[in-house]
Amino acid sequence: MRTFQKPLTQGEEAEYIRLLHEGNEEQVKQAKDILIERNMRLVAHIARKYQNTDEDMEDLISIGCIGLIKAVDSFDNRKGRLATYACRCIDNELLMLMRGKKKTSREVSLFEPIGQDKEGNEIQLVDVIEQQQTDALEEMERKENIKRLAVYFEECLTPRERTILMMRYGLNGTPEITQNEIGRSMGISRSYVSRIERKALNKLKTRFMQNS
Repeated sequence: MRTFQKPLTQGEEAEYIRLLHEGNEEQVKQAKDILIERNMRLVAHIARKYQNTDEDMEDLISIGCIGLIKAVDSFDNRKGRLATYACRCIDNELLMLMRGKKKTSREVSLFEPIGQDKEGNEIQLVDVIEQQQTDALEEMERKENIKRLAVYFEECLTPRERTILMMRYGLNGTPEITQNEIGRSMGISRSYVSRIERKALNKLKTRFMQNS
């Protein structure tokens, strides 16, 4: 699973869009790259709508990226927020893929009405996606990071370091206990437990950063 950068704030997005249209060549390239990178969560979230097809998720994301790139290239801030416009472009690109493979029976438009709010305004699926994309993808990333942590836990740490972290943070069903309690059970000082704990955590942090 890929790890995606957090979405831009509305102010950050507005500034990069301004640079995209008004900046020099280097600023335009940088702004375009950032707008694409920071909206990749949206591509992944929309691609999940098609995950029950025969298409590989990585292929769906690649096709969705084409739609995102087109959205960034053609976006006019008078059209509202980039995310809303990009949703349409990404979805259109994926729908074209599905049509090309004669799988239109699975198509569900992001812009089809799905209900009304309390004031009677029409709600579209894209409205829900924009509200939920960050939480959903952050949960996916959290689960992936837990899997990575389990691997790094075995690869990076000594048996003593693993034991201390498991006891300290209650991992693998063990009860969480204090450094003093760990020291007593292992016959070492609390300060030594603290040093081992910090060293182990730094090892894990370094491995995460190397593989981000």
